[in-house]
Amino acid sequence: PALRSANAVTFDDLLVLPVEIFRKDETTLARYRDRFQFILVDEYQDTNRAQFQFIKLLGSVHGNVVVVGDDDQSIYGWRGADIRNILDFEKEFTSARLVRLEDNYRSTPDILHVANAAITQNVGRKGKTLRATREAGEPVTLLAALDERDEADFILEEIKARRTREDRGFNEFAVLYRT
Repeated sequence: PALRSANAVTFDDLLVLPVEIFRKDETTLARYRDRFQFILVDEYQDTNRAQFQFIKLLGSVHGNVVVVGDDDQSIYGWRGADIRNILDFEKEFTSARLVRLEDNYRSTPDILHVANAAITQNVGRKGKTLRATREAGEPVTLLAALDERDEADFILEEIKARRTREDRGFNEFAVLYRT
């Protein structure tokens, strides 16, 4: 009631309400289908069911729907992303073609070997094999740290050792961290 009296909606409403409107009002749906005859969705593995229904309603007549996503990178299940959207895409859009982008231009063969070993353990995936286009680099180091402090200590010691052994300055090191 408070939102309605303020003429406001939640973020979830922005996803659900258009689907409800399209389902109830064929004229409005037809108008938007004519306006948006080509649809491209990036990071499709992170879409939820409301977004899937929206895309299906809008794109099913023309069939000009392209989605880009990686079934091995779906990390937003906690906020409603549904991996079935990408796994079942070809069932809903039967004229779709699957194009696997398996050549990797950023990582070395050693890193991709580890990545391939990890992602093959995923259940419910279409499958792919990542291939490096770069030459081999340093071997991959596996660290089983006790906690984040132990991990930081290991990295610090590694930097100190390389500075001494390889005569490097601090400006030659970068620590990239993702949580």
